[in-house]
This record gives sequence, C-alpha cells and structure tokens, in this order.
Amino acid sequence: MKREQSIETTCVQGGYTPGNGEPRQVPIIQSTTFKYATSEDMGKLFDLEASGYFYSRLQNPTCDTVAAKICALEGGSAAMLLSSGQAANFFAVFNIATVGDHVISSSSIYGGTYNLFAVTMKKMGIDFTFVSPDCTEEELSAAFRPNTKAVFGETIANPALTVLDIEKFAKAAHAHGVPLIVDNTFATPVNCRPFEFGADIVTHSTTKYMDGHGTAIGGCIVDSGKFDWMAHKEKFPGLCTPDNSYHGITYAEKFGMGGAYITKATAQLMRDFGCTQSPQSAFYLNLGLESLHVRMERHCLNAQKVAEYLESNDKIGWVTYPGLPSDKYYATAQKYMPKGTCGVVSFGVKGGRKAAEKFMKALKLIAIETHVADARSCCLHPASATHRQMNEEELIAAGISGDLVRLSCGIENYEDLIADIAQALDTL
Repeated sequence: MKREQSIETTCVQGGYTPGNGEPRQVPIIQSTTFKYATSEDMGKLFDLEASGYFYSRLQNPTCDTVAAKICALEGGSAAMLLSSGQAANFFAVFNIATVGDHVISSSSIYGGTYNLFAVTMKKMGIDFTFVSPDCTEEELSAAFRPNTKAVFGETIANPALTVLDIEKFAKAAHAHGVPLIVDNTFATPVNCRPFEFGADIVTHSTTKYMDGHGTAIGGCIVDSGKFDWMAHKEKFPGLCTPDNSYHGITYAEKFGMGGAYITKATAQLMRDFGCTQSPQSAFYLNLGLESLHVRMERHCLNAQKVAEYLESNDKIGWVTYPGLPSDKYYATAQKYMPKGTCGVVSFGVKGGRKAAEKFMKALKLIAIETHVADARSCCLHPASATHRQMNEEELIAAGISGDLVRLSCGIENYEDLIADIAQALDTL
C-alpha cells in the first residue's frame, strides 16, 4: 500500500523535483518572454493545444512551480498564483459570476474583501447577500436565488476569528448547484484542508503565513477539481459554452472538472486583468512555504498562551481565540482544525476605543502594523484601519467593535510577548 506523503514533506519539497545536475532550489525564470522556433509552435500554445510559456503575464515557470506546491498542500487539481489575495478573491468569484448574477457570502470576512464584494463588484453588476456564519441551514437556504453562482466564506475570519462551518455551507451550496469558495489564509492547509469538508475552490493571501516574513505580496487560487460544471451548465455559460474570445474553446469540455476553472481564469481573466505575481515574489513565497509547517505550530502555541493570559487579566473585557475552550467556536475549530487554528488573537480592552489605542501605543516589542500572520508579532485596531470604510451596522455584522485589538503572535518566545502585553496594560 502506497503511503501518502506528509504535508510537512510537501511544504519542503512539493511542486519541484530537479533532474540530474539541475538547480536544487526553484530557479527564478526572470523573463517576460520565451523563444520558439516557428510560429506554428507558438500557435499551439495560443490555441491551448500544447503546454508551455510564451508571455509571463499569463504563466511563468517559477510561478507555476510554486502554485503546484500549494495545489499539492491543499489536495487540489490545479492552481494559479496572483499578485495579491485581493486579486485571488476577485478572480475566484468573477471567473463564474458576471453582471446580473448573485453571490452569497459570510458577513464575517476581511474588511477589504467585504468592500470588494459590497462596493466594487456591485458596481460591476454582481449582487452579494451577506449572511451570518452562525445562520441556520434554513436561513442559509433562503438566501439563494435563481441567479446565485457561488457561496463564499473564510475558514477563520479576519479579524473576528469566527470559524466557518464548512460542511454546512458546502451542503447548502451543492443543494443549489453552485460551488463553495473558501479563503483559507489564516488556517493554511497545514491546519485545515477545506476540500476534505466539501469546499470546491480555495483562495489564499500568500502574503500572510505562506510567505510569513513580510517579504512579498501575493495570492493563490486552488481548484478541487470536484465540482461538475457541466452538470449545472445553464448556471455557468462561461465554462460550459464556447469562449469566442479564445478560439471558441469550451473549457469544461476540453479540460474537464480538474482543469477547466483554472484554465479559464488564466486564459481569460489573467490575460485581460494582468494581476500577475512576479517570479521573484514566487521565489520568496516558496522559501516561506518550506518552513510553513514549523512556523504554524509555533504561531498557534504563542497565540494559545497569549489568549490564556489575556482571558485571566481583569483589564481585558473579552478574548476571542478558537483555541480557548470558552470560545464560541471552540467545538467547530476542533472539528475542522484539531491541530491548531492560527496565531491571531482578538480581544477588547476595558475602556473602549481610547483605552485600546493607549494600550497599543505602550507596546514595545509588538509593532503596530497593517499586517498579520508574520514571523514578527504585530497588532492593529481594525475599526480605524482595515475596516475603516464600514459603517457601524456593517462593523457589527462583521464582528468588529471599537475596543477590538487584533494581535498577530509571531514566532518569538511567548513569555516575551506576554511581558510586553503586561507592561502595556499597566499603563491603563
């Protein structure tokens, strides 16, 4: 019986196997273009009749190698890198939804994604309905419309730290003939593989834990290869009818369940929008992926210790961390992420917004940054930063309050982090 390779080994060696005398590290193919002997050879690439490279806006060998590693980590059939997590979520939805269509999303998602959906994509003619991640199956089912094309959620929401009941959302999506898209940025495939629970498409801001060092912005989309587009072809004409902008190809017929979605996103959306990740950024990303399994364990340990300290401190009003037995999402987290969740802890400082801001100013080791999921610990006040564009009702729906501090625990010694938090709280 063949043993399946562990995710730890895939982090280190997945996606790239050098041949005899070839570079041990993934080569950086820093070239915009590629040479061919004849126009006929290049024409086969444009017709998608042969695999290869002709222009790095669409595909690049370095980027494809790193995408293959992430694909293997998630257990998918195909993947692509993009310039950012925002680009990944935009492509993931826009690849199957267009003007006049409707998408259901959990209301508890990253503020930038909420704005992308509720404002920018709404201007493009796509309507979004936001539902509570805690909604009942009946409430979720009631949100569907005849023109619904997808359901979206985050494994662990940023920064509310709500944990998505993936099976509940997948069941509802499939009952209505549409895929479930899950942003798995915070959990990473080390702690959760959404495809194993029914998700169909996974996205990542690779800028976060996958990179892990604040080095390069990037995004990724992975397709499970399990959603049968042709079984619902009336809902997905972009995949199931000829694409007149690409030689009349019908993606679902030519590339099947395992390749249609990513091929369309590459040949059509990347061609037109050009949200390309650079080979250099992909190289940095791969260096981060090689230690992802080691870092996630430390991130989770530090966050657990910090959360336990905060929960016992009388200057803290509340603490949200899915690893705490007292947390609302503890049982759900144990189901989907038994090895650990993430390194982010959200909490409220007694005294509200002013107290939270004073606390943050007093921190010495932990930096205030518009970032998260880094090797270095950092914190943010979401209501005045990442979620600043939301009104009070939208903030409440997203689980953001004025006293909320989002703390991203790095991979330092947790005792040092607790000491820094303690001295900052002493100033209140």
